[in-house]
Amino acid sequence: MKRTLSVLFLIILMIPVPIILQAAGEKPTVFIIGDSTVKNGRGDGAGGLRGWGEKIHLFLDTTRLTIRNHALGGTSSRTFITRGLWDQVLEQLKPGDFVLMQFGHNDGGAINDTLRARGTIRGTGEETVEIDNLLTQKHERVHSYGWYLRRMIREAKAKGAIPVVVTPIPRNDWEDGKVKRTPVSYPQWAMEVARDEKVKCIDLNRLMSEKMDTFGEQQVTGRFFLSSDHTHTTEEGAVMSASLLIRGMKKSKKCHLAKWMVPTRKLPY
Repeated sequence: MKRTLSVLFLIILMIPVPIILQAAGEKPTVFIIGDSTVKNGRGDGAGGLRGWGEKIHLFLDTTRLTIRNHALGGTSSRTFITRGLWDQVLEQLKPGDFVLMQFGHNDGGAINDTLRARGTIRGTGEETVEIDNLLTQKHERVHSYGWYLRRMIREAKAKGAIPVVVTPIPRNDWEDGKVKRTPVSYPQWAMEVARDEKVKCIDLNRLMSEKMDTFGEQQVTGRFFLSSDHTHTTEEGAVMSASLLIRGMKKSKKCHLAKWMVPTRKLPY
């Protein structure tokens, strides 16, 4: 009898937490954090712009999970934490929830200025810089991009949640007929952190760059990005990036969130 119970206990431990929660009738929540390429403005499509976090619900079964998009335009991995936005998410996390995180577009800004003071140290190291923040008027120790990602990943894991790192979408910049790649930059650093922390990473930057290449600059500009904006996606561009994100999840081994995809919905990209 004791041996049977021990075997059953081991089997239960091997079942992913989201599946256990679903069996118990409790829906997991997908928390989405990031910048304006994830949620543009108020998320109402103003100016014809959308982020992928506003369209991911098209491909996930919201009868079996809840989606909460906490992304905020203008934030970096640093300011999402220092402005208290991450704490708001952290307070709500429960075991079996997911956290999709995409940062990088704003991390290259100034570390200290009177406008935004949102930059991070390039890379994934442990180096720091001490500043008297000209914007907040507070003393602050600024870390690397990778350090802030690691902090959010570890704190999410401590709450029993499942972090999924997403590399930042590419900009609508072209070189020799292809979307301009940015090696030794934020997509690479995001993947390095995910690998070191043993969490899933969806390389949306690569997936979207390759897809944009097939359309060409002339079609991409105006259709997926406004001609006056090389960073933020249009309605269709957001559908593309959300679709490719889900496709990346399906191809990624053990990315349990893919199990909540709407089975009858065909991915358009």
